[in-house]
This record gives sequence, C-alpha cells and structure tokens, in this order.
Amino acid sequence: MKRIVVSTDDAGQRLDKFLIKSLPTMPKSMVYKAIRKKRAKVNGKRGEEGYKLAVGDVLELYINDEFFERPNEQDSWRRIKTPQLTVVYEDDNLLLVDKPQGMVVHADETERTNTLIGHITAYLYQRGEYDPHAALTFAPALCNRIDRNTRGIVIAAKNAESLRIMSRIIKTRQVHKFYECVVHGRLPHQSDTLHGYLVKHAADNRVVVSDAPMPGGREIVTRYRVLAEKNGLSLLEVELVTGRTHQIRAHLAHIGHPLLGDGKYGTLGKHPALRRQALCSCRLTFALTEDCGILQYLDGKTFAIPSELAALLETADGSEA
Repeated sequence: MKRIVVSTDDAGQRLDKFLIKSLPTMPKSMVYKAIRKKRAKVNGKRGEEGYKLAVGDVLELYINDEFFERPNEQDSWRRIKTPQLTVVYEDDNLLLVDKPQGMVVHADETERTNTLIGHITAYLYQRGEYDPHAALTFAPALCNRIDRNTRGIVIAAKNAESLRIMSRIIKTRQVHKFYECVVHGRLPHQSDTLHGYLVKHAADNRVVVSDAPMPGGREIVTRYRVLAEKNGLSLLEVELVTGRTHQIRAHLAHIGHPLLGDGKYGTLGKHPALRRQALCSCRLTFALTEDCGILQYLDGKTFAIPSELAALLETADGSEA
C-alpha cells in the first residue's frame, strides 16, 4: 500500500486523472478497475472517479509498486549536473530565461537531455525548489515556446496554479510578445500590420501563408516597425498578435522579405558566422485584463533582453534574398 498526502500542486484534479498521471505505466483500464475495486481510498473511504482532490487529502493506494515507477526518459534531466541557464527574472512562481539559439525547448527525436525544460528542471531540483516525489503530477513546465533556432525569452511555471493562469493569459493575448529580426530588403512602410492565413504541413515542418482564406488555414496578424536600414537589410521590431508556428519567418517571407539566415523560408544570406535565422524574442509585456490571482503583480511589467541583431546590418550583405 502506498500512502499519498495531496499537495497544493496536485489539488483540484479529479481522482481518476490524478491516478492516470501518477501511474504512468498502468493502463487506463486498470486504473479505473482499481477505483471500482476500492483499491484507491480517499481519507479512509472509497474513492470516486470524479472526486476533486483537496490539499491534505490522504490517498491509500493498494496498487503494485511497479506502476509508480516512471520511464527513465522522463528523468533524463537528472543527467544534467551543471544547468546552463541565463535567468532574466525569477520569483516563487515563475522563471524567465533567455533560451540560446540551437537549443530545443522540449525533447524530440534529435535530443532527449540537453533541452531547455531539462536544464530548468535540473536547476530547480538542485536549488531544492522542485521535489519530483512531493508533487506526483506536476513538474516545472514551459508556458510558451520558441523554435530551436530562435533565441529569446521563455517563461517556465514553478507550480500548477501559475501554469494554469499563465497559459490562460497567453491564450487570451494578455501577454504582448515582441521580437527583433533582420530581413532582406527595405519594407514598403515604416510600420504596418500584416494579415493573412497560415497552413501547417507537419510532414516537412513547414507552413504556407496566403492572403486569402484557404482550407485548414488559421488567421495570422503580424505587426512590424522598422528600426534601421543598411546594406540591403532592415532591422525590424515585430509584435505577434497571433502566435502560430513559424509565423514571423513565413509571413515576412510571403511579402518578399525573408529573414537573414533563414534557409527554410529564404536563403542563408552572406555572413560567415550566420547559420540560423536572425530572430530574437526580446521583450514580453503583461497587460492583464482580468484578476490573475497569484500572478496579478505582473500587470504592467515588461521583461527584455538585448537582441544584438543591429550589428548584422554592419557586417552582413542583404543583396541576395
């Protein structure tokens, strides 16, 4: 028998959902069978599938220990002895970091360990802020993502409540995301708002942008402002009104101004040190329009990093697009 006291991060979940997460190697059918057979008790009484767990609830699980073992790949972050993170901001609820170009945010087929979430998890574990045994269904989680080859600010939640709130305010566009990028050519206007439709092709991890609606297309809105122009290149500040896959890269390429160094939607351009797109998620501003509980203090705050892309206008050649 395994005894679990429900923590703050695990509270608010249905009993069945909690058990499915807590028992990663146990088939769902067996989880529900265990509940029916009274092998999952809550505060000494039979547990019901839909019961909402509360802080301090005591679970008694008469389930084989083997089902509590987690697959090794989920613990790959333990192999990170010295986390490599550039912290932009940190408090008890959130961690904002500057993700370098070339690092994936989550594990994929090419990288299992050296991921942004892996370094964040190892960092918090080594500081004593994350105990994988105390909160069985919560682990540090990313609230936003950026491409492997894009540098910039990524938000991580340290607790379940912060993750729920942050996910909601990002979805409802209460977080304004600003990027800087270097593109080929001179834009037709010093500032503009671009509208279009984007379709994602998962097979080749590529998107297509159209000015008119198309089957499977999702609306995209991209604002830009020209910061500087030189050597056939333009430095732009871009605000993502919508946040779709490869939106900035594909939308600007669609209007004839691909990013410098972007081999997927443009050309690499002429610069010996540039092997990735010149794009940086450099600023986040919180403009809250609702009560955000423990994250209310973020209202009106801006977090920024220097993009350092302006130097490319002096050393790169934008004559080829």
